Amino acid sequence: MAKGTSNPDFLNGVPELMVLRVLRDESLHGYAIVQQIAQRTGGKIEFGEGSIYPVLYRLEQDGLLTSRKEEVRGRQRILYRLSSKGLKQLESRTARWQEVVCAIQTFFEGGENGFSPVATTAS
Repeated sequence: MAKGTSNPDFLNGVPELMVLRVLRDESLHGYAIVQQIAQRTGGKIEFGEGSIYPVLYRLEQDGLLTSRKEEVRGRQRILYRLSSKGLKQLESRTARWQEVVCAIQTFFEGGENGFSPVATTAS
């Protein structure tokens, strides 16, 4: 994914889930969250800061994150941390995401009825 690209439609809810997961491990500022997501996905998913900050603000408004200001190398940074409500939401969303992944995998492996969605032709 090219740098600065926005959230494609098929990723609805994924940035929120990824932010919650990254913040489960440690408190981070926005840029570090963007870096962690890129690093943990091997660069396959990269969000610009412009798309992550609205997610952070929304998650904080919903009580899933808390924030505090901290000075880092002479600059004020806002560090985000997962709240207990955020941890519960992470667990719930992760379980749902895993169900969706399994359903999609079942579909592409032939579905419940043995139908293979990928047609092969003999040459």
